[in-house]
Amino acid sequence: MATANSEMAKKILLPALAAGTLALAANPANADGWSFQIEPYLLGVTIDGDAGIGRVTGVDVDVDMSDILDNLDLAFMVHFEALHENGWGVAVDYAFMDLSSDITGQRGGVLDADVFQGVFEALLMRSTRPGDQQLDYFAGVRWWNNEVDVMIDPVLLPGTASRSVDEDWVDVIIGARWMNPISEKWSFVLKGDIGAGGADFTTAGTVGFRYDIGKRSELDLHYKALLVDFETGTPGEPGYFKYDTVTHGPVIGFIFKF
Repeated sequence: MATANSEMAKKILLPALAAGTLALAANPANADGWSFQIEPYLLGVTIDGDAGIGRVTGVDVDVDMSDILDNLDLAFMVHFEALHENGWGVAVDYAFMDLSSDITGQRGGVLDADVFQGVFEALLMRSTRPGDQQLDYFAGVRWWNNEVDVMIDPVLLPGTASRSVDEDWVDVIIGARWMNPISEKWSFVLKGDIGAGGADFTTAGTVGFRYDIGKRSELDLHYKALLVDFETGTPGEPGYFKYDTVTHGPVIGFIFKF
């Protein structure tokens, strides 16, 4: 019961922390010179790659959007930015998915898996405005929280019924975002970052468009890909965990400015 409570606390803590941060940042008494925006969004997720847990290695991960829609238990996705008129600002992004699916192994076995993937980002930003464009540089951390519970087909690993892993790590990232107006209402957006730390390597990229709905809102349409290569422990031994995946898909979000 304590383990279950701990897992649920992790899933609730970051959304609550993000909400508290937003509430403090949006306090009008401290808003002189600041502008804010918050964006709830949906990501049409596909996860590709491979994973390893204990003696189970080389397992292909192939979870597409239809799997996630069929098996999604809980999800939360939000992005927040605060930018001062002097060009300095901060950004916070948090997204998690809690789902169940089937993962096919390289030797033909099938794993019934419960997967929780949470990604939290906290960034320091420096914004510049060359002409009509906006160029933002940022640096910060990306925190991963992955929980995997699998039931293993005996074809894949005889005599083994299940495996579980709960791993989290922090990567340091740097990157940039470029926004360029292409008409009165539309802007082109390109963003990318690279990093490492807890993982051997991580990178993310987005490309898409924003549509100006009105003075205080925008429609955000883009495609996002997030790659991570993480490994800990010794292959084939208890405690080993490998997560080498790309999470990608189309994104739709609504940006509210205040």
